[in-house]
Amino acid sequence: MTLFATFLLAYQLQDTMAVDTLMAAMEPESISFFDLMVEGGVLMIPILVLFFLSIYVIAERWSAIGRSNTDTDAFLVSIENLLKSGKQNEAMQYCDSFDKPLARIIKAGIKRLGRPIRDIEDAIDNAGKKEIFYLEKKMNWLATIAGVAPLLGFTGTVTGMIEAFMDIQSLQGNVNPSALAGGIWEALITTAAGLMVGLIAFGFYNFLLGKINRSIFELENASADFMDLLQTPSPKK
Repeated sequence: MTLFATFLLAYQLQDTMAVDTLMAAMEPESISFFDLMVEGGVLMIPILVLFFLSIYVIAERWSAIGRSNTDTDAFLVSIENLLKSGKQNEAMQYCDSFDKPLARIIKAGIKRLGRPIRDIEDAIDNAGKKEIFYLEKKMNWLATIAGVAPLLGFTGTVTGMIEAFMDIQSLQGNVNPSALAGGIWEALITTAAGLMVGLIAFGFYNFLLGKINRSIFELENASADFMDLLQTPSPKK
């Protein structure tokens, strides 16, 4: 090998090593989820609390709404047969065997049998209002989380940006762009976390509210059917 070829090979090896070093420096540094949360600052604590609270409310309300579902037609048919047979006490016991909103509403009406129809309607309306309140319980928590979590995230970003600009001022503008970028993305972590929690809470709030509205509609229809049943004259034997 000639001297020129030796120098050329050494130059190429040196250039390749320089490129590899540059590419290694450009590769993003891996960071764990826990470290990411820590970098977000103290406001990540209430955001995480809101996240776990939203998960609890979503699971609890979803389960409660599922337990409230009833086969309305079959239930009303059974109540109608018992009442037409004059078995009022058995009808109330049948309602007690169902831990469902509809059963409690119908039982309130059965207790008033023999009184004016207006009194029965009032009893059913009052029982219905109580059941609707229980169905909508804690839904305001999700609505609050959907609004508060993004605001907490924006607050963390604003405070982080303030600190970044204070550092720039203290260094009289002689700041490393890489360090500045690092401070900015750390500040943006809270915004991303807050938006994610807010989106989860807002999405499930509307989803669960739709299921609740459907349940309320079914309860109102079943109550109206029960009132029609009471006002329908029994067929003559």
